Amino acid sequence: MTNSSLLQTQTPSFCSSDKQRLFLPSVNSNMDGIKTIFKFLTNQKNVIGYSFMALLTLGGERLFSIVAFRCPCSTENFTYGLVFLLAPAWVLLIIGYFLNSRMWRLFTGCCVNPRKIFPKGNSCHFFYVFGQITLSALVAPTMWLSVALLNGTFYECAMSGTKNPHFLKMICKDKSSECLQELYKVACGKTSMSSADTQELKLTLQAQSQILGWCVISMAAFFSLMTTCYVRCRSKISHLQMKFWKIYAEQEKEQFEQTFQQYATRLSERNLKCFFENKKPDAFPMPTFEAWEAASELYSFNRTQQHYSTLHRVVEDGQGINSEDTETSLDFVDNRAIV
Repeated sequence: MTNSSLLQTQTPSFCSSDKQRLFLPSVNSNMDGIKTIFKFLTNQKNVIGYSFMALLTLGGERLFSIVAFRCPCSTENFTYGLVFLLAPAWVLLIIGYFLNSRMWRLFTGCCVNPRKIFPKGNSCHFFYVFGQITLSALVAPTMWLSVALLNGTFYECAMSGTKNPHFLKMICKDKSSECLQELYKVACGKTSMSSADTQELKLTLQAQSQILGWCVISMAAFFSLMTTCYVRCRSKISHLQMKFWKIYAEQEKEQFEQTFQQYATRLSERNLKCFFENKKPDAFPMPTFEAWEAASELYSFNRTQQHYSTLHRVVEDGQGINSEDTETSLDFVDNRAIV
């Protein structure tokens, strides 16, 4: 074999290995960048979720205003405007209750066993937990009210049809006499008043609506800050342990769902195989009814034991043990992460 042929056979292997050495660092750096972005998005999932909810609320309000809302400009203005302002908020509140898993953990089987929601020695725990559920469910309605009031369309229609004499006297101050009789036509711009007075009334009603909207936002933000500070001040554990608790709760939820899927698949495969092959099934280990019941209870913090979930307590102490020495100040961890 000549020298030229040897060079031709050796050159490709040299170039390929050289390309691999040049290419691998860029691949690793890209993967590290993707992992960093994914970790950031995972850590900020609450913020992203609330931002997405806010965008949906804004889009829904605009859709209602443009497509569905038609102010009648009659004596029905007040009722019509309030329905569009408050009814979607009420529906969002109900949906919030439906989508909260703690709601169903709290109420499932409570008619059969009232001790589930009113445990011995801690009867007020139900109201505390239901209050937490309600606060979570109020996020979407509060967003709706804020966006709807900042837009001003629904409030303008509703308050232009009010019969309250004090409000009418205030809104029609220094206006023509037709203001008291034709205020309900302002939303449609069909009054016999001058265009300047009509425009001024519309702007006044919209300004009032926006002021109320900012008041709702400010009060919601302040109340959220105060409740969070109160819960943290009452905490029996340190900040780092609380952070570990939250991570554990998220991991347990993820593993719970995966294990449910695996066991359900194995059990269904066993049953189908035995059915079609006409065989006696092999023993399949499953939790007892008492274990299911114990693991389904809402978690309460116990200062004497380092348990991070109901399942953790059941595994450590046994399925029938439920200590009455519980604290409710750290239930927000369960509220955010546990199934």
